[in-house]
Amino acid sequence: MRDELLVKVQLVAHDPAWAGAYERQAERIRGALGDRIVLLEHVGSTSIPGIVAKPKIDILLAVPDSADEEAYVPALERAGFRLHIREPDWHEHRLLHRHDADLNLHIFSGGCGELERMVRFRDHLRANAADRELYERTKVELARPEWETTQNYADAKTDVVEGIIARASARR
Repeated sequence: MRDELLVKVQLVAHDPAWAGAYERQAERIRGALGDRIVLLEHVGSTSIPGIVAKPKIDILLAVPDSADEEAYVPALERAGFRLHIREPDWHEHRLLHRHDADLNLHIFSGGCGELERMVRFRDHLRANAADRELYERTKVELARPEWETTQNYADAKTDVVEGIIARASARR
């Protein structure tokens, strides 16, 4: 009975349409928040041409203070997003979803170190074929078994991700 609750991670070949899907959502976010946006970026595997990915767009948004939800959540809700996860103990991270799109809208405060890490990781993988191939191999290998949650799959990649970020930081 327990096996019915396990998650199978589905990876698909890179789809060039993901860039356009990000842009459409970014326009929605810009329309909702305007000058309250500190940073808005397409991150995650769908932002790295050529790499397999879960077909879910990851968007990184920085606002002046992610803990001040009243300053941005109602506007994003009017634009069709809904607050899904609140993580005050992890960089005041907030995660929003849309009912009509496969996306994760990750929100942090401007200046949060996690912003730079996520963008550095993306930029390094776009430029470094060896690390991009390592990351892709790791993703494919870890997608084979079933997991209790998708987060368990993500956590299993931590050592490889941290190694790549360390190499990206050393090359700066």
